Amino acid sequence: MTAKSKRDKKAKRKTTGLHIVAHAALPTRYGRFTIYGFKGRGPQEEAVVLVRGNLNARTVPLVRVHSQCLTGDVLASLRCDCRAQLELSMKKIGQAGSGVLLYLPQEGRGIGLMNKLRAYELQDGGMDTVEANETLGFAADARDYEFSAQILKKLGATKIRLLSNNPEKVRQLESSGIRVIERVPCQPRVSKISRAYLKTKKRKMGHLLEGI
Repeated sequence: MTAKSKRDKKAKRKTTGLHIVAHAALPTRYGRFTIYGFKGRGPQEEAVVLVRGNLNARTVPLVRVHSQCLTGDVLASLRCDCRAQLELSMKKIGQAGSGVLLYLPQEGRGIGLMNKLRAYELQDGGMDTVEANETLGFAADARDYEFSAQILKKLGATKIRLLSNNPEKVRQLESSGIRVIERVPCQPRVSKISRAYLKTKKRKMGHLLEGI
């Protein structure tokens, strides 16, 4: 079997079983959305997706692919900028003609909540986020965006404007068949507490951040 055949088989396996579990209206402070539940075959292949406007219109939808962060999104932790990015994204998508927010269960850049808390403990001892993840035996960023790309394709959003500071996210989506015609910065105001975290993102992970 050729390398291309293996890739095609892998892609087919990943897309098989992708389906919408349910959808409903979701009015928010940022505007009215339709909320969808998507599920694939794998244990991590599920996502909550908010859709704003008509994705089949001429305007290219504004898209945010957001990884779940219980401590930031729900508990308002200042160790990271996740909640601020989520709120900024919803505001910008709400103001756009059309857009999508994908919310994925990729806690701690893909290592899971309990391991993320172990990483926090190591960070309290002086490590940065990358060092902590690697000390626990994980990659600095273990996330995969193939499932996100398949959801966008199912929604008809194959050409997007992406709200992200992460070049790797752009690269993975494009390699999975999504055309990112513009990367839109997603950089809320920086707090004193999160500045060191953001410096690590920029220095060690190549995130595109201004003034950090």
